[in-house]
Amino acid sequence: MKTPFFHVLDFHYMTLHLCKKNWKDYIRSDNPAAAALLSKMGYQEKERIRVKKEFLRMIVRMKLDPARQRLIYGFFETYLKLTEEEEEKLMKEVQKLPEADKVMELPISYEEKGIEKGVKKVALEMLKKGSAINYIAEVTHLDKDEIKKLQKKV
Repeated sequence: MKTPFFHVLDFHYMTLHLCKKNWKDYIRSDNPAAAALLSKMGYQEKERIRVKKEFLRMIVRMKLDPARQRLIYGFFETYLKLTEEEEEKLMKEVQKLPEADKVMELPISYEEKGIEKGVKKVALEMLKKGSAINYIAEVTHLDKDEIKKLQKKV
């Protein structure tokens, strides 16, 4: 039986191995693991949006149940999380896809966006009521810098 130390080594070895793989070689795959692992494969910084777009297309094509979608999406997002600006660009590109309506129906990324917007709305209300930034950060789990940005809107 392997000790946890060897599991960590296995993971790091796999990660190094995946980084050498070209993500484009896997986008036609119907393997959910391949979809999730796209985020660990070798891609250039300028390809981040395209990698996520192709990941979303893979998820739609595989017709996975919502629980599996969330699991795979969660793994993907752990290693490739786009900025808000990148997400906006991605959405513009997704709208041009033939399967745009199916991508928009995915319950994964848009649930998180809704939750995040709701949390920011709560933080704004707390700021309006005079709550301290440290307290807001503790309650909402937002980054203090994010709260300071919101504070400028008040």
